[in-house]
Amino acid sequence: MKIILSIFSAVGFTVTVLLSMGLYFDIKEMDKTEGGYEAPYAGAIGETIDWNSMDLTRTGLVRRGHVINFIVNGTTGMISLEFFGIEFKTRKLSQRAIVVHKPREAFIRRGFAPEF
Repeated sequence: MKIILSIFSAVGFTVTVLLSMGLYFDIKEMDKTEGGYEAPYAGAIGETIDWNSMDLTRTGLVRRGHVINFIVNGTTGMISLEFFGIEFKTRKLSQRAIVVHKPREAFIRRGFAPEF
């Protein structure tokens, strides 16, 4: 019985560590910029979102992560997070994100008509 408990404990600990690492890397990957938090959002530094590397869906673009998929609706600008097949709508793209990451231009190039 003690061996079985040890095995389940080890498996549970390993899964928790791997899930936590995956979440950390996925969240870190969402926005690699800093600065430019006040209008006109100038002075932002870092790597902007590479919209071309994201997968095209019927409604927008998705960046597939280890645990979380980052989804942006090409029409409304709504950001959703998909966690184990369950989609959670979080918020719309902020003005800073629109200025710094230029999603409108990316969505127009991919065939969408952004309304944000």
